[in-house]
Amino acid sequence: METSMLKEAYKEAEGRMKGAIVSLEDELSGIRTGRANPALVEKLSVEYYGSPTPLVQLATISVPEPRMILIRPFDAATLKAIERGILASDLGLTPNNDGKQIRLNLPPLTEERRRDLVKLVHTRLEEARVAVRNVRRDMIKDLREFEQEKLISEDDLKRGEEELQKITDGFIVEIGQVGEKKEKEILEV
Repeated sequence: METSMLKEAYKEAEGRMKGAIVSLEDELSGIRTGRANPALVEKLSVEYYGSPTPLVQLATISVPEPRMILIRPFDAATLKAIERGILASDLGLTPNNDGKQIRLNLPPLTEERRRDLVKLVHTRLEEARVAVRNVRRDMIKDLREFEQEKLISEDDLKRGEEELQKITDGFIVEIGQVGEKKEKEILEV
């Protein structure tokens, strides 16, 4: 009975911490590197019939060259709206519209822009670490309540806290690895 409560707690902690990593990877995919990547613009919000719509729902997005993103709208009437969405974003890219599709040429990143992007990555990494630690804190609080309600023993509580710390440490390491990979992509010339 007791150990199943601990196992449930570990499983919940791992699930929530994994969620923090998935969310981090998702956010980092939208941060520009030296090469073109459809993820840069897929979530871009475009005003479509009065409601903000992710670009990926309005167009086919491809990468014909390492430094170019090609956007082919399903409906030519959305070209101007897509163009406005790109200009309003923080991508800092100028869309080239030929009446049928939009080309986004990605200029090489300047050293200063690379440093700014790396800072942004570090901010996102720290947010993910905080999210993981918050999960650990919540789970330890739950375990302490279980112990006070005599659902688990004091030894179980100690074991549980140690195990949650190990799980947390593992996810913190994983966050670091995700960050290093993204940093390498940004700094790659």
